[in-house]
Amino acid sequence: MSDPNAPVNLNCARKDRARAEAKVQADANAARHGRTKAERVLEAARQEKARRHLDQHRFEE
Repeated sequence: MSDPNAPVNLNCARKDRARAEAKVQADANAARHGRTKAERVLEAARQEKARRHLDQHRFEE
């Protein structure tokens, strides 16, 4: 345990607080915008399948 009367390095405390705030912001952004790799791969596969399906039904003049 740390001694409550021990001196605190204010630079470290400031940086720790900034890191914690940045982590909260990053988590919020990830929840709002982020997708897992599996979701991105699945969507790419679906788009490729749809493109191939349309190409197969294309009329040639």
